[in-house]
Amino acid sequence: MSSVAEKLAKKSTRKAPSKQVRLKLVYVDFWSSVKLSFLVAVCLAVVTIVATFLTYTVLLQTEVLSKVDALYATVAAESGDLSAILSIGNVMGFAVVVAVLNVVVITALGAIYAVLYNLSVKITGGLLVGFTNN
Repeated sequence: MSSVAEKLAKKSTRKAPSKQVRLKLVYVDFWSSVKLSFLVAVCLAVVTIVATFLTYTVLLQTEVLSKVDALYATVAAESGDLSAILSIGNVMGFAVVVAVLNVVVITALGAIYAVLYNLSVKITGGLLVGFTNN
């Protein structure tokens, strides 16, 4: 009688047949592309705002902004107050404006990409992707 180990050894020597599948991407749904690009843009907007806040906090705590303010006063020979211009409200307001503009632009680019891809499929035939199950 053969043992369980011998049966498993016989099974492992057999090679499973690999099956290949070829798929063509011939259409990108416009609204799906717009929704996905909007979600990606919102994520990038949150990252932009958080990164701006963290960078400003680090620069403030390491007193880099006060040294830049002193350097500006020395070079410009004026008593310009950069710390008033670079306040947390102004910096975060600018970051929010940039984030909102990025959301609009990235969403529009996602829509344009879908339209251009759907138009180019008529010329090129689409994108061919192959899969195997190894």
